[in-house]
Parts: sequence; structure tokens; C-alpha cells
Amino acid sequence: MFEKTFTEGLTNQLIGCYVGSLQGPGSVLVRLYGRRTELYVNRDEEVEMFQVFHAHGCGPQIYCTFQNGICYEFVSGKVLEDELLRQPSIYRLIAAEMGRIHSIQPKCGVSAEPLLWTKMSHFLSLVQSSINNSPAEQHCTKSSLALLDMPSPETLSVETESLRRHLSHIGSPSVLCHNDLLTKNIIYNHKEGVVKFIDYEYAGYNYQAFDIGNHFNEFAGVNDVNYSLYPSRELQRDWLMAYLESYKHSTGRAATVTEAEVTQLYIQVCKFSLASNFFWGIWALLQSHFSSIDFDFQRYAMARLNFYFEKKEEYFGLTMS
Repeated sequence: MFEKTFTEGLTNQLIGCYVGSLQGPGSVLVRLYGRRTELYVNRDEEVEMFQVFHAHGCGPQIYCTFQNGICYEFVSGKVLEDELLRQPSIYRLIAAEMGRIHSIQPKCGVSAEPLLWTKMSHFLSLVQSSINNSPAEQHCTKSSLALLDMPSPETLSVETESLRRHLSHIGSPSVLCHNDLLTKNIIYNHKEGVVKFIDYEYAGYNYQAFDIGNHFNEFAGVNDVNYSLYPSRELQRDWLMAYLESYKHSTGRAATVTEAEVTQLYIQVCKFSLASNFFWGIWALLQSHFSSIDFDFQRYAMARLNFYFEKKEEYFGLTMS
């Protein structure tokens, strides 16, 4: 038995266990949960999402759970490289896979209420609590001095309500979403010409446009966020065309897509990309207090929140006319 430790994660530790080859049959992944993640990740819901994705042929089989982790099937392929996000043959595969996932209907009795506002409010309350409970001497450290540049919890609360008022009424449907589609959560199997999405810590029913806008934000990267890499309008429209064709086909409708439909979804996605930046900005503030991963979460929070404030007026102002 051999093992390989993966280092891409920002929340958990991931170890591959295999005999012969990691890409061979019988390989498994063991994920150890990050410190204090139980405060903001519902592990029972995560297991349910594993089962739903697998049942519809969209994800790996989960083998077992234990107190601080899970073990599941290894998905053949490689973590997608950032530069491949711009390759039409690849991003159309991603768009089509997201369309298929978004078409999965909830089980009887399962709520399809969007999770965005509940999660965001929970993150905010945890950030407020962590700031209030920080030892007095911590305020003298370099790390906490950086917080002086951060929006206050009161400002973040006001912005949350502003987003809720604007985005709750623009007609984006609630669908099954991955909600965290950065490149390390996309496995590309070059031999078979397919992509699969992994890691369902944040998966659940949410606004369609949030899942797409969140993915577009990930074009900017993680370790060194650069929003000049955000996809162009032309790339977005081509991506959305492939997505809508897949989504319509998967929901049993004619796959014909009009320019007006693409434009409407493009506007919704722009607006919800704001919510994505805001959501992960708050998440990073939370991680800066709790995570033991060697990563500059405060810098990441500033990058996400700064771009939110930079684009807010422009994106709020977009209309179909």
C-alpha cells in the first residue's frame, strides 16, 4: 500500500492510498477535516451530497466516514490546470457538466431553498464572534493589524442585506449547485474527454447564477488572485451557451438557446459573482482565525472583498435593456 499527500487544499488534508498506481482501480482518497471546520460545514449534509452526486453519475462513491474525515473513491484523471479554464474544448465540458448537475431534482421532502443567505449570515456571526473573543494581546500582532484594512462586521452586515435585496428578485432559479468550483475541484480525464467535480463541502441547492459566477471568479486564481484573468464577456457568453444547451437538454427541453437567454443569464451571473466574492471574502476572514493551513487568508479576503466593492455599482446597474 502506497500513499500520496495532496497539498492543494485550503481547508482539509487529502491523502491518496493505492496499490500499484494512484490512477489504477481500487485507489481511495482519505480526507481529514481542517481545524474547527465543523463550525461552518455540515458534515451530514456533505455525505448526503456525495450520495446524490454519485447516484446521478456525477461524483465518486463514498466508502466510509469517521470522526474527523471521510474515505471515498478516487476519480481517475488530474486536477485541472488553471490555464485550461480558457480552452474552449475544456470550458465547454465544464459548462455541460454543470448543466447536468443543475438539472438534478431534489428528493421528495428535501428543501430546494437557496442556502446562500443562511450560510452567509452564519459566516458573519462566526466572524463577529471570533473578533470579540480574540485575546487583547492579539491586536498587537502583524496579522491582526491587517484587519484594520478590512470592512467592519457592521459594514459586512449592511452589504449582506444590500445583496439580498438586489439578488433575491432577479429570477435566478434554485438548483443543485457545487458552490465551490475552483480548478482543484475539477478532475479532467484527458483519455476519456470528460470532467468531474469533486468535494461537496459547500454543495446544496442554491441560485443557478451563483454557481456559475462563483466559477468565473475562480479564473482569477487562489494563491495569487489576479482579476485581470477574469473571463472576457465573449468567453462567458460562449460558456453560457454550452451550459444552457446542456441544462435544457438535461431537463427535457429543446436545447435551442437564444441570444436573449444568454444575455439574461450573463447579467444574472455578473450580479451573483458579487455575492460569490463577498461570500468567500467572509469565509477567508473566518479561516484566518481558525485554519492551521499555511496560507495568507487575510490577503485573500482583501482581494475578494476589494473586487466586490469595485464591481458592485457596475454589476448592480446591468439591465436587459
